[in-house]
Amino acid sequence: MGDIVVKDIIKVYKTGKSEVIALRGLDCTIGGGKILAIMGPSGCGKTTLLNIIGGLDRPTAGSINIDGVNLVDLSDADLVKHRRQRVGIVFQFFNLVPTLTARENIELPMRLAGKNSEEMTSRSAMLLKLVDMEPRGTHRPDEMSGGEQQRIGIATALANDPPIILADEPTGELDTATGQQILHLFQKLRDDYKKTVVIVTHDQRIGQIADTVMTIVDGRITSTMTGAEFHEKATIPANQSVPSPS
Repeated sequence: MGDIVVKDIIKVYKTGKSEVIALRGLDCTIGGGKILAIMGPSGCGKTTLLNIIGGLDRPTAGSINIDGVNLVDLSDADLVKHRRQRVGIVFQFFNLVPTLTARENIELPMRLAGKNSEEMTSRSAMLLKLVDMEPRGTHRPDEMSGGEQQRIGIATALANDPPIILADEPTGELDTATGQQILHLFQKLRDDYKKTVVIVTHDQRIGQIADTVMTIVDGRITSTMTGAEFHEKATIPANQSVPSPS
């Protein structure tokens, strides 16, 4: 579950009479239950690829298969189902509803999916425990730190138990220590819950937890290596190293 095969993906955005080519024939395979880190300069196409995998955008050409289903062939209604059932998205700026409590934010995707009250209460309690936020369930976003909001964001992404988690710069707004805690949580999702995790990031520490690190430049994949190979080449201060989770 959670296998992703991207084949010859091209994405062109048209603005008036001009065209911007965001992706130029990308090919990659992401094994189920693995962590892929996508790196590269700003504007290189990382988030565009993430949006296509998540069904938030359609490619101009090519195919994107998830567990054997080509998203290109899906109707708009089926893409909505894909987003609700198959994918959870973690945002850099948390994307929580400010008027809802932590628990209510987690339950919102379940409510949209038609879950009953008993299911929502049980699963939101489990997810609050998973992200170590049980005492904060009744707190609203403005009563939580950035790291706490990101934990709730991850719990919200997990609400409907999707096999795939997509994260766009999930540590970008966090301090070093809090970022390490979030990276540990992604490790746990892979190791204990067998989730496929795709992370767009500038954070070089990701090489310590990723199975594969892929670099995109100008819409093309310029390198693919294991997380261990990337970490050997990366320069990460000792105080920013990610220790093994206890």
